[in-house]
Amino acid sequence: MSAVAGVGTAVSGESYSQKDLLEIFRITDPRVRSVFLNSAIERRYLTLPPAGDDGVRSEETQGELLAKHKAVALDMGARAVDAALKNAGAGIGDVSHLCCVTTTGFLTPGLSALLIREMGIAPQCSRVDVVGMGCNAGLNALGVTAAWSAAHPGQLAILLCAEACSAAYVFDSTMRTAVVNSLFGDGAAAIVLAADDAGDRPPPASRGPRILSFASHIITDAAGAMRYDWDDSQGKFSFYLDPDIPYVVGAHAELVVGRLLAGAGLRRSDISHWLLHSGGKKVIDAVRVNLGLTRYDVRHTTGVLSDYGNLSSGSFLFSYERLLRERVTRPGDYGVLMTMGPGSTIETALIQWLPDTGRARRVAS
Repeated sequence: MSAVAGVGTAVSGESYSQKDLLEIFRITDPRVRSVFLNSAIERRYLTLPPAGDDGVRSEETQGELLAKHKAVALDMGARAVDAALKNAGAGIGDVSHLCCVTTTGFLTPGLSALLIREMGIAPQCSRVDVVGMGCNAGLNALGVTAAWSAAHPGQLAILLCAEACSAAYVFDSTMRTAVVNSLFGDGAAAIVLAADDAGDRPPPASRGPRILSFASHIITDAAGAMRYDWDDSQGKFSFYLDPDIPYVVGAHAELVVGRLLAGAGLRRSDISHWLLHSGGKKVIDAVRVNLGLTRYDVRHTTGVLSDYGNLSSGSFLFSYERLLRERVTRPGDYGVLMTMGPGSTIETALIQWLPDTGRARRVAS
């Protein structure tokens, strides 16, 4: 079975409070200020354009935003991968597979190829890029990477989510962009996966949770609720979030989680750890209420939202890292990972901390 051997995160730019950003961009509209100040976000890391002599931040073209995405994603991504490998007790030479996830910019060659060259990863390393799937993409890619890992026992695979959200901003006076601009931050997260080899030796991931199963659900009636549109007036892409999306996602959360747990013969009361995407205060509250979770259950999710904002595809891995730092997981504990994004999509995964390979095989059977 594939299991998590290590995790690492990185941020870019500077940390700004919501009040800082309102002052920097000279936002006076009381409606927009209210969106920023009532977001449950204290600070976010952003890579903002430089200020001119008059103190006004320059407007960035779509080309400049794409260049920013490349530079920031590469920098954050490399640092997150290094941190994850160090956490796993491994090195660059141990990497056999690299999967990179991003939505905040388009690159050809992809981020995986650029990182292999930048970091000196072996050129024979297999790779894949998941582009444009949005905030849910981390779990989509985890399924792919875990499958590769399970098919290549004894080898290390890395999943990297690198989102330079400040390379996807449009600044105007509309409420549409105000909601987006109040929410997202720059961040990257990486995990190392490994599977048992054919012998009796414990796998490198023996101290991390095994990845047991996945369940997905696409809300097709809300396919356009989260999307990128081309804005002719701005000459760049602009992200759109439907105001009703928290309630739409919340209403379907129980369905997909029920299917995930039923496949393992579990109930929600059997789950010790819940790691949700930090999609926003209303999204977290809607999912929490519909699943009957406590505020303590989602403490890592709300903590990441408060300290970093919405980090898109890598948010749930920031929460996972916080859980590990608490040192509260015990052998046998189950956990649920959940991400939400365009489609509209809910992705889930079931994980379990196991004491040894033998027990892992018994659960699998």
